[in-house]
Amino acid sequence: MDVDTRLLRSFVAVAEDGSLTRAAERLFVSQPALTRQIKQLEERVGVRLFTRSQTGMVLTAPGRVLAARAPDLLAEWDRALGETKGAAGRAARVLRVGFLASAANEATQHIVAEFARRRPGWRVEMRQASWADPSAGLADGDVDAALLRLPFPGQDAVRVEVLFSEPRWIALPEAHPLAVRERIPFRDLWDEPFVAAPPRTGAWRDYWLAADERDGHPVRIGAVTDQPDEWLSAIANGYGIALAPESAARYYARPGITYRPVTGVSPSRVGVAWPASADADPVVRDFVRCCLNSRQGPQGETVSPCFD
Repeated sequence: MDVDTRLLRSFVAVAEDGSLTRAAERLFVSQPALTRQIKQLEERVGVRLFTRSQTGMVLTAPGRVLAARAPDLLAEWDRALGETKGAAGRAARVLRVGFLASAANEATQHIVAEFARRRPGWRVEMRQASWADPSAGLADGDVDAALLRLPFPGQDAVRVEVLFSEPRWIALPEAHPLAVRERIPFRDLWDEPFVAAPPRTGAWRDYWLAADERDGHPVRIGAVTDQPDEWLSAIANGYGIALAPESAARYYARPGITYRPVTGVSPSRVGVAWPASADADPVVRDFVRCCLNSRQGPQGETVSPCFD
């Protein structure tokens, strides 16, 4: 009997949270889809794993046995899969680096160039991910490291070093009444419709809606997109406005869209992330060093790499 690891991950999430609703939010799937996955797993193993109660989902005796073993099974599989994919890259002398949108801004080309000097014959393969995957492939072991906007789902399970921060600005249609202002208080934007990432991205989506910085004021969603081009089109067509890094004004300048500084909202941070299992990998270590060498301290001095 074969069991899809996706079904096991769903089972573990429900077992740990004791709730289909909370587990669905954690996995970025709908509750009906998660219910189907649990039912499918029960059919595969031939036993009932949960019973419903007024307090949520309760493990049966067989369910408790599986819940005790499944996390270790999944962790071992993730390690094996990551090492297998990594080995393929090593054989080809390719380091796979995931990123979202503009990655580390202007520092990206310098990071890649420094890595090439450190590792002659090696190549950095930059893999752009959609906003539906804020970990840019890191969570699935599809990349060796990633340049990401923080926070992102699964951040606590990997190594992260912050490289720099930049203000969050607002992107809005050129004809928007607020576009004539030089600087806009975030409070003045609370009632505006926003262009959002897909709901399954959870906390990452909420961060770019600044959901926790609205004093409880509800968010209005005007459109949902997971690609920069779709995002730009939704804003230009007047479906909503969106928070964006200051650098978006340089990387995503487009006729019909205006970027303005926003006050009253926290800045965005960019970091390099890699799996803990790669701590001893000399190639990944070199890439992280290159990233850390790209950041500077308050007086302009280079910050020492964390591995040294």
